[in-house]
Parts: sequence; structure tokens; C-alpha cells
Amino acid sequence: MKTILITGASGGLGQDVVAYLHEQGYNILATVGSDRHLDAFRDLANVSTSVVNAIDEKSVADYLSAHQSTDIQAAVLLVGGFAMGSFQETDSRLIQKMFDINFLSAFNLVKPLMSRFEAQGGGQFILIGARPALRPTDGKNVVAYALSKSLVFQLADLINAEGKSKSITASVLVPSTIDTPTNREAMPDADTSTWIPARNIAETIGFLLSDTGQMTRETIIKLYNKS
Repeated sequence: MKTILITGASGGLGQDVVAYLHEQGYNILATVGSDRHLDAFRDLANVSTSVVNAIDEKSVADYLSAHQSTDIQAAVLLVGGFAMGSFQETDSRLIQKMFDINFLSAFNLVKPLMSRFEAQGGGQFILIGARPALRPTDGKNVVAYALSKSLVFQLADLINAEGKSKSITASVLVPSTIDTPTNREAMPDADTSTWIPARNIAETIGFLLSDTGQMTRETIIKLYNKS
């Protein structure tokens, strides 16, 4: 049974990803940000849930050390956040906040897992990008968010360059608006028919983790639906 590490497991997307991969028979190491989410998956067999602060390098190191003997085949890094703001509305504190939650939360896992994956003969990273980081016209009103997510694409490229001869790969899923309860509450008048159901993103992640999916070498995978 393959073991998959999923960060941000208690989020709107994370819950669907954990549920779907559990259905597919994976052993899952799920990390959440606070104690109140520890019981989120208590009814799911083969799901182990722990509190880990992905922005804190020591918290990540302690967690991975506690699972040193676990053969982790892939990491699905879902920790992230969003903030509005044009250039004039963006300051260094907001940039730092977005940098920490969208980039550092991934890098802190990637760095130690790169060494582990190399030692075990391969591994896989799945990251979440954002369309505003690819299309400046979409990013001009979410500057800090777009800048932080642009680093996720660079991180994936660096992983693939370093891992090319080591069977280590990285893919970045780029959804349009994800259909989650939080987004529906925030945008009650939006046309949700153009959004991407979280379940479909989970199924795409499942494909990427499959034997066939692991053969893909397309770093950026766009899930835009009708938008």
C-alpha cells in the first residue's frame, strides 16, 4: 500500500483529496494546522492525522523525524491562502504572509523530502498553483498572492531539474475557482457552474499518483472548467 503525505488536509480541497485517496486504497499521512482538526478523519481507516505547522521548519523536521521509517512515495502539498490587493493596497507584511503560506509551506516539505526521495529511489510532489500567477491581467488585483504562487511554479521547475535523473518529479495543478463551502460563502452571487469541484481536483491528483500518471512530464496542469 502506497503512503501519501498530504498537508493542509483539513482545508476545503484537502478534505476531498484525503477522502478520495482513501477510497483508492492509499495509506495517508494527513497534516492539519490545529488541534481542532485532529478528528477530521477519525472514521477513515489508514489515515493518520497530525498537527504540523508547515511554515515552521522545526515543526516539519520533527514530524518527518517521527515518520523516518515510513516509506513516503509522494507529497501532496495543499497548504495555501488567498488575499486581495492591488500594488497600492499591498505592503511588505501582506507579501510576507502570502510568501509564508503559499511558498514556504511547500518548500519546508520539499527540502527534506528531496533527500528522502533520492535515497529511496524516487518520489513525487504535487503542488497547487494559481492562474493569477500565470496571467498578469488576473494577478493585478491580487499582487501578493500572485507573486507568492509564481514561486510555486519555479519550485516545481527546480525539483524537476534536480530530480530528472533520480525519478523525482513535480506537478503543479492550476485550478480556476475551486467549488468549496468557503468560496460559496464568500461569493454567494457567483456562477458556480464555471468553478472546479474539489472532487475533480482530487481525482486529477489520483490520476497523477497512478502508474500511468507518474509517467507524465507536464509540469503545469490547468483545470479551468468553463472560466
